[in-house]
Formats: sequence, structure tokens, C-alpha cells
Amino acid sequence: MARSPALRDHIAAGILDKAALILAERREAASLAEIAEAAGVARSTLYRYFPSRDALLRTLADTAEAEIQARIGEAQPGVLPVPEAIARLTRGLIAAGSKYIALAYLWDKPAESAGRAGEALLPIFRRGIADGTLRDDLPAESLLAIYADLIEGAITRSASSHAGVEETSAAVLAIFLHGALSSPPALSFQRPRGSDPIATPGV
Repeated sequence: MARSPALRDHIAAGILDKAALILAERREAASLAEIAEAAGVARSTLYRYFPSRDALLRTLADTAEAEIQARIGEAQPGVLPVPEAIARLTRGLIAAGSKYIALAYLWDKPAESAGRAGEALLPIFRRGIADGTLRDDLPAESLLAIYADLIEGAITRSASSHAGVEETSAAVLAIFLHGALSSPPALSFQRPRGSDPIATPGV
């Protein structure tokens, strides 16, 4: 008897959840047999859903992108006050990034999805500059690039040290929104005439 679409989706989601966990721990050494065992399914079942390692990674990458976009939407970046939106974005991005950290090492095609994430995030930084919440001596693209670097580093730290999402997010927000100095002096950044803003890396 054929499985219902809901059951098929449930089984596939369970395999992907375990795959993200096993791949994060063992990376290249992880086998599909290990993933099947962790997911509680037969190897033949796993191969029915994901006939190859590449197919599994491709679906995992698509799932990660969908979750990241959902996290961005949940942060309501066009509605909430800028600091609150950035706080929600930070927690969501670190949570999703930590879950799918294996893709950073095993999947070599992240550029397009990273670009879409950057496009979705850039308006919040432009709005923050326009309403005076964020400093205006750096272009929005540069602020986003710096933020993205902090997020990327925080995801790596969270995954390697098993630090909690809330703890890691709080550290990123403290540094990004308030700086590292206890009494920061007034600083001004003057971009040289004709220079380009800092390139935005993937988020």
C-alpha cells in the first residue's frame, strides 16, 4: 500500500533532521547507512527518498534555505523596530545556521541562496540608517557585511562549543549594536572617495 503524502513528508523530514545532526558531527565520514539508522528507517527506505548523498545534500540545502527565509519572515524586518527585528533575526539565523552547519563544509553551491538572504536583510539596515537607529557613516551594505561576518562566526562557535543559541545571540547583539568597549568614544568612518562598500558575504 502506498504511503500517504503526509506520511512521506514526515519520513523525509525525519531523515533530514537526523542527517543534519549526523553530518554536523561526522561530516565526510558520515555514511547514508548511519543516517538511516539514526532516523530509524531501513537503508532501502532512505535510498527511496534520497538515492544518493548528493541528492540528500541538495534537499538539505533547500530545506535550510526555506527555514532561513521563514526565520527572516518571522522577524518582521519591515514592521518591528530595528533593534527588535535585528534581535529576532540574530536568534533565527544562528539557530538555523547551527542546525545546518554541515552544509558549510559539504555543499559547495551556497552562493545563490546566500544572495537571496542578503537581499532580504538589506532593507532593515537601510531603514535603521534612515530612522537614526543605526550609524549613518557606513553604508547599509557594509553594516550588513559586518553583521553577516558576526553571524557566520557565531554559528561556527555555537556548533563547535555547543553554546546555546540565546547565549550566542546575546553576544552578537551586544557587539553589533553596542560595541566591545565599555565606554565607546565617538568614532567616525569616512569612506575614501570612489571606494566601494565592503562586499557582503553569504548569510
